[in-house]
Amino acid sequence: MKKVFHKISSVCLALIVLLSTVSFTIDSHYCGDTLVDSSLFGHVETCGMDKQLSRNDCQSEVQDDSCCSDKQLVVEGQDDLKMSFNTLNFEQQVFVVSFVHSYINLFETLDSHIVPFRDYTPPYLVRNVQKLHETYLI
Repeated sequence: MKKVFHKISSVCLALIVLLSTVSFTIDSHYCGDTLVDSSLFGHVETCGMDKQLSRNDCQSEVQDDSCCSDKQLVVEGQDDLKMSFNTLNFEQQVFVVSFVHSYINLFETLDSHIVPFRDYTPPYLVRNVQKLHETYLI
């Protein structure tokens, strides 16, 4: 259960970092107050009312009082995720160094053949307690 929760939380945090750093643009075309087309990638399709009118073959002009409008919504992502070690003050640097040192030493392997009573001699046996109380393990 703990491993599943750990994996789910790590995927969620990775998605949060990804979504906070991605920037995108939404283009919208309005004809009057009505939304005609909206696009996340590429160009929007127009309603056809903003085309150029040609008077002659040599001249063309755009209609001045067009009811159409294009709007663009830009969502900027976060750019400065990497924090430099030089911007930390002295107390923060000491904390980071001590944390890393203690975390690395946490996973050092211990000797597998530890005998805690190696330096001690066994006690002197004055009398046999099992024979004294006549209790024997069968």
